Amino acid sequence: MLFWQEKPAYGLTSKDVNVLTNAQEYRTHLLALIAQAKTRIYITTLYLQDDEAGREVLAALHQASLANPALDVKVLVDFHRAQRGLIGAAKSDGNASLYCEYQEQYQSNVQIFGVPVKAKELFGVLHLKGFVIDDTLLYSGASLNNVYLQYQDRYRLDRYFLVEQASLCDSVIDFIEQELLSFEAVPRLDVRPLTKFNDIKIAQKQLMRSLKQANYAHSVEQNEQALGVRLFLGLGRRNNELNRVIKSLFDATEQELVLYTPYFNFPAPLMRSLRRLLKQGKQVTIVVGDKTANDFYLPPSEPFSKIGALPYLYETILHKFLKSQKRHIINGNLNVYLWQHESNSFHLKGICADRKYHLLSGHNLNPRAWGLDIENGILLEDPKQSLMPAIDNERAEILQHCRRLNGAEDLETVDDYPPAVKKLLGQAKRVKVDFIIKRFI
Repeated sequence: MLFWQEKPAYGLTSKDVNVLTNAQEYRTHLLALIAQAKTRIYITTLYLQDDEAGREVLAALHQASLANPALDVKVLVDFHRAQRGLIGAAKSDGNASLYCEYQEQYQSNVQIFGVPVKAKELFGVLHLKGFVIDDTLLYSGASLNNVYLQYQDRYRLDRYFLVEQASLCDSVIDFIEQELLSFEAVPRLDVRPLTKFNDIKIAQKQLMRSLKQANYAHSVEQNEQALGVRLFLGLGRRNNELNRVIKSLFDATEQELVLYTPYFNFPAPLMRSLRRLLKQGKQVTIVVGDKTANDFYLPPSEPFSKIGALPYLYETILHKFLKSQKRHIINGNLNVYLWQHESNSFHLKGICADRKYHLLSGHNLNPRAWGLDIENGILLEDPKQSLMPAIDNERAEILQHCRRLNGAEDLETVDDYPPAVKKLLGQAKRVKVDFIIKRFI
């Protein structure tokens, strides 16, 4: 028995789970759910951006609140991210200015809060996912902006699941109310004057101490359905339940492990498990974004910024892995697919083990998610594989824009990179800070 099976899951049928396959569907379903909401809307996301799509969603929330004043509407975003401009932009109050502007304009019951995970954004952010709208959980790694919602031509592909389960949604909301909103460290960001971090520094430490002991409530009723779902929380390297689930999925795989990650940089414990699976002859499939599909990628035609070197660094890590695992690629045990579609970007994450365990999460399977950000995930346990038609359809849609890598020779090397990137990566390696950087990305 796997450790999470000691507690009952929330029961589901396959009809309770709807798997979407593109950003346009995500946007359409989100706006429809908001418009139809009767009792509650709770949104946790890294950010709700001040752009056309972000304003569309925020306006929809305020309009739903005005149409139904009894509707409970709360949005939680990362405290630091909400109060800065885009990387490289001039200093500003960031997205929080939009939140205040709309609150003044609409005067509705919508409330937006900021969660400060660490003293600085670099060391950890709010990476909890999931929108509860009445008794539906819309779960995706996507945040709310133009590319995630494909407001215009470009999109950032993610995974999108709609799960109908009232008790599961209650558990999400109970966690938000008890473990986040009850703390002084989680202030409103839609009313002025905006709270500064120094004002909540002591309260933020109390919040973090509490969160490191917190978890979502599990079902108290024995699940009579074959299909079940559980919620998990992860923060820090110790006592991290979500990390434990991820590691267990790797280690318990008997036939095939399928992994989605936008940033190829597995933490050491997962890389060890991955190598062990391959030595045992297990099937491993990894789908990762091409460097040009990375959300940090800057085309050579644009001015160079240091942040633009990250996609190249990820590619060097992937190159090294492919080179070391060449024999498993040749014998067919390891299949690595690189996703690329025009100028669009790739943000998928998740795990499928033996076609019966499906982990949906914002967890990027990288050191940052493993030890710095606060993460969550939902695990669908499907022993009868009733979800596989939908999961296979999702995978087919994803693989449409993928190419299978035959080895490290299918990737560019540092010698092929733009001079500014080559110089920066060379400097990092010479002063031996590249291994430190890899722990933060």
